[in-house]
Amino acid sequence: MQQRVYEQARFAPTVTQEMRVRARMQAPQQRVSDTPWTGAVRQSQPVEEPGSTANIIRLAIAIVAVVGLTIGLAVLALVGSLSFGVRLFALIALSAIPLIGIIAYVLWLDRWKPQPKIVLGLCLLWGGVAAVILTLVFSLVSQVALYFAGVGAMPDAVGAVIQAPIVEETTKTVLLVVIVLAARRHFEGPLDGLVYGALIGAGFAFTENVLYLGGAWEEAAAAGLWQTFVLRCLFSPLLHTVFCTCAGVTIGFAARKWQWWAIILMWLPGLFVGMILHGIWNGTMTGLSLLGTIPQIIGLIVLSFILTTCWVVLGILLRRSERLHTLNMLGDYANTGWFTHAEVDMLGTWKGRKFGRQWANSFPGGKEEMRTMIRTSGDLSTTRMRLLAGVGGQKERDIESFQLKKFSSARDRLLAASRSVIR
Repeated sequence: MQQRVYEQARFAPTVTQEMRVRARMQAPQQRVSDTPWTGAVRQSQPVEEPGSTANIIRLAIAIVAVVGLTIGLAVLALVGSLSFGVRLFALIALSAIPLIGIIAYVLWLDRWKPQPKIVLGLCLLWGGVAAVILTLVFSLVSQVALYFAGVGAMPDAVGAVIQAPIVEETTKTVLLVVIVLAARRHFEGPLDGLVYGALIGAGFAFTENVLYLGGAWEEAAAAGLWQTFVLRCLFSPLLHTVFCTCAGVTIGFAARKWQWWAIILMWLPGLFVGMILHGIWNGTMTGLSLLGTIPQIIGLIVLSFILTTCWVVLGILLRRSERLHTLNMLGDYANTGWFTHAEVDMLGTWKGRKFGRQWANSFPGGKEEMRTMIRTSGDLSTTRMRLLAGVGGQKERDIESFQLKKFSSARDRLLAASRSVIR
């Protein structure tokens, strides 16, 4: 089969020939022909994927964490009901409007290689519950420490510009480090970092908006409520999402090819940028408030528009980069003989996947087999990049072998189904 060079993603580490030589893959016993959906008879796939026991343990821990955070959310709601009464339902409904929009966009970004919903839910709950509680605890501890040190209360401006960004961004994004260390296979690149960071920030903003809307309602009745809703939920809904995304993206770049200790270090520059942006926002709003309400509103809209536009565009660019990354990694398997180039074109493009599903739907069980092939091809692209980067060792090669056989078996079953219909 003729060798082919596949386009590399613009926002991904360049894959060199040296990396491919170092991570040379074993050729199949018989190459697939250049006709889609054909291939040699292959060995039966292993009973279970290598490392499946560890995956079950990680899943159990994630479920426990989600359950615990859900209970914490219920406790926060109970406390809120004591303060706001039945008005809490209205506050939650208003705060959920920007949250739903952010979640919808994030899920759209995550469509190419969807990450586990349990991890996405964990990020959302962490931002809405754990990060908020930790922020309150650390803020209280710092105030007590200053009191005993004889410094006194921290000025509001200093707290908004320095203390709040440091504490909030640290408590929010520390979960990103935990995810990449505990489940690195589900933190495959900068797009995953953007998705996880966005959900953490969205959860944090949701809880914060409930508190701000409730406070405005108590202070200025309905007029204060709607003014705060418009400014926070409509004109500046993505602030915490943008701030958290910075750390997620830098961690994602490192997770693609660096060792664990380098990944932790790469949390720091993203965290620092998020803190700076957060501090600039708070400082700007504090300064403009001295000039009057109108300048403050104008500044809020302009600055929020700039940050929102940058975040949305970055998400689109990283989404396209992720698709090209998959195409490039699967190209190695086509050049080795595991796939055909036509299969790579199908599995590595949106149009190809769409037509592939339509074709498979005409055969009994074909839809599920095509879904398996698409999902496994995405897993293979991640595995291939980890092997190219020298991450995972022999265990990663065992996983690659399992995934190749899983893909080949699904292909053979799909081929058998198509032949049975043709006959």
